[in-house]
Amino acid sequence: MREAQKPDHVSLNSLLTRLKEGRYIVPDFQREFEWKARDIRDLTRSIFLDYYIGSLLLWKGTRENFSSLSCEPLYGQSEGHPEYIVLDGQQRLTAISYAFIAPDIRLPTRANRALYFLRIDRFVNEEYDEAFDFWYVTPGNGAGTAGWTGMRWPQAKQYAEHVFPLSVIGAGGWDLPNWVQGYIAYWKLRCAEVESESDRKAAELHTDNAVRFGEHIKSITETFQISYIELDRELAIDKVCDIFTQINSKGVRLDVFDLLNALLKPKGVQLKALWRDAAPRLEFIEGGKLNVYILQVMSLLRQSHCSPKYLYYLLPGVERKTRREDGSFERQVMVKTAEEFLARWSSAVAALEGAIERLRHPHEFGVSSSAYLPYYAILPVFAAALAEVKAQAPARRLAAEGRFRLWYWASIFTNRYSASSETTAARDIQDLRAWFTDEASEPPVIAEFKRKAATLDLRGDTKKGFAIYNAIFNLLVIAGARDWMSGAIPQPSELDDHHIVPKSWGVNHLQDNAIDTILNRTPMTGETNRYVIRDRLPNQYLPELISTNGREKVETLMQSHFISVAALDILLRDPFTVDDFDAFVRERQRTVTASIQSLLIGGRADLSPDLRGLDEDVERIELALRRLVATRLDNDPARLPHHIRPKVDGRIAGEIKRNPGLDENRFATLDAVLEFADLAELLETIVAKGMEAYFVDIFPTKEGLATKFAQLGALRNGIRHSRTVGEVARLEGQAAIQWFDEALVKAR
Repeated sequence: MREAQKPDHVSLNSLLTRLKEGRYIVPDFQREFEWKARDIRDLTRSIFLDYYIGSLLLWKGTRENFSSLSCEPLYGQSEGHPEYIVLDGQQRLTAISYAFIAPDIRLPTRANRALYFLRIDRFVNEEYDEAFDFWYVTPGNGAGTAGWTGMRWPQAKQYAEHVFPLSVIGAGGWDLPNWVQGYIAYWKLRCAEVESESDRKAAELHTDNAVRFGEHIKSITETFQISYIELDRELAIDKVCDIFTQINSKGVRLDVFDLLNALLKPKGVQLKALWRDAAPRLEFIEGGKLNVYILQVMSLLRQSHCSPKYLYYLLPGVERKTRREDGSFERQVMVKTAEEFLARWSSAVAALEGAIERLRHPHEFGVSSSAYLPYYAILPVFAAALAEVKAQAPARRLAAEGRFRLWYWASIFTNRYSASSETTAARDIQDLRAWFTDEASEPPVIAEFKRKAATLDLRGDTKKGFAIYNAIFNLLVIAGARDWMSGAIPQPSELDDHHIVPKSWGVNHLQDNAIDTILNRTPMTGETNRYVIRDRLPNQYLPELISTNGREKVETLMQSHFISVAALDILLRDPFTVDDFDAFVRERQRTVTASIQSLLIGGRADLSPDLRGLDEDVERIELALRRLVATRLDNDPARLPHHIRPKVDGRIAGEIKRNPGLDENRFATLDAVLEFADLAELLETIVAKGMEAYFVDIFPTKEGLATKFAQLGALRNGIRHSRTVGEVARLEGQAAIQWFDEALVKAR
């Protein structure tokens, strides 16, 4: 077809006239206007400096196309006389309309309207960065008030302050030449009125500048050209969509959502409308690309991949070619119909909504606000993996939940989603599916996390929003960090990260931003920060807490913030020095890393605080029993009973298989081997034939010992497997813990 794509250009004046006439409309598949006030300001600067601002892509449409593409006016404009469908350039056109025509409407991302102006004195002095600006119209300075808004000043005051409202250009008619002539006349009159020589020279300079400005603005409005490509009105919609997918200009960059939006339109799917309906359900997340994340969840659940190439295969009826194991190819339609697409979209939205609820839960993942989410990019695979957990058979669900949580924390603390998230997500969803059904298929990231957890250096994590910083804050929320005034656990929405040792002290005593380390931050309410800490050192505010509440209560309170008794003593030192701060940070590093190992790797994060304490007691007894057996048997693995060794060796072999880099020589000692023995096997070792002599001084009777092991095991199994414990099992388990504590004293 001849002239299917015709290049052309239009002057600024003519463009503004067309904008006011409503000649330009946008199809429903275009994204919303989303430029910030400063983006609009920067565009006006480019225009006044005669810079190229990119080409527009326009389709000279028909009424049928306007209707089929659900076209609507540009943001801030009313119905007019539509002629062109804007395929690329909506952001720039709307920004030009907003700055120069000044519609009475707020910016999409603000509560108030913005009005744009130019400071002529700075512009003529080539101070361009300071020449262009905007004011927000607020109740204190808007229409009908005597507030300070240059665009609403009388013209004489605008002339005196050299403030030129850009809306004068868009007003059309004689408004612009009259304003410029008035500006020149004002300063000519000032030349005649002033008395001092310096004032007269200044007025003459302003008069000359006014003339120069008038010439420049006449040139800009009449000769500045905006280039565009016009597509012929006879082009078919599918051809236009194909052109649209190849756009890459200086406007807002089109992402995969825009492209799929365009391609789904002819198939009867209004993706943009679907997103509008879904967005309120996901509003807790204030960043990221949630509309794309929904598509990625759909793709991960359907085809285990989520890169743009695979998102294309979500289009109804599109074939995906895959290679079979024998090398031949198979063609498969991932989504057969528009109805199936809508169903999968709905499921993905529900999965993402459920994922956000889980992340927000203070006993699950502790993301108290969107600002404390470690990675936005992990959301799609998190939602997809959680959906896979829910799809497991009831008997496997609990184990899958635990593995899912461990994978999440391992991914965060190994910075797994800092880059290449789409490839990582595809690998993870496949690994997790295998692990949910087979304990031996543990993903390598789990072992990496376990290796790194004990040696994490958290002192350098100083910025909110970064993954590990946010993860530690989340962990404090999960642990039930209590308020320092009331002793209650605050609502997550009330929390923010506040300094323990105040920032003002750090600015004067520490280098760089060391005072901002997450090890010197903790969740607190703003009220506690204002009324307890009050920008004071801990050796000032902590004694007040201790005096009022007692040392023991304050110690318990601090421990909920991973501040040990030793760390508390350091904070109370007077004077408090740089060395004391370093000692406090080191001690808190120890308690935080211990908590990572206990709550996250040990799986206690989802337990209630009382069960968490019991689980720690059980583990403490189990470790003490392992040490006892290893010590009494001279730490020699060969002395382990023969019927127990094969079971333990099988678990060790599985660990080595999962972690090929693991040194087999590590298991040359009995204490290392016993890490893979359970409670029942420890009991069998102690009571095995020929072992009585080594343990009779501590455990005189086998029957009594077996009873206590059974009670301890019942408590442990209740905690680890059902996450609940009956009252009888709790009491018997607590009694067994006390019995072992008293018995093991003899071994010291």
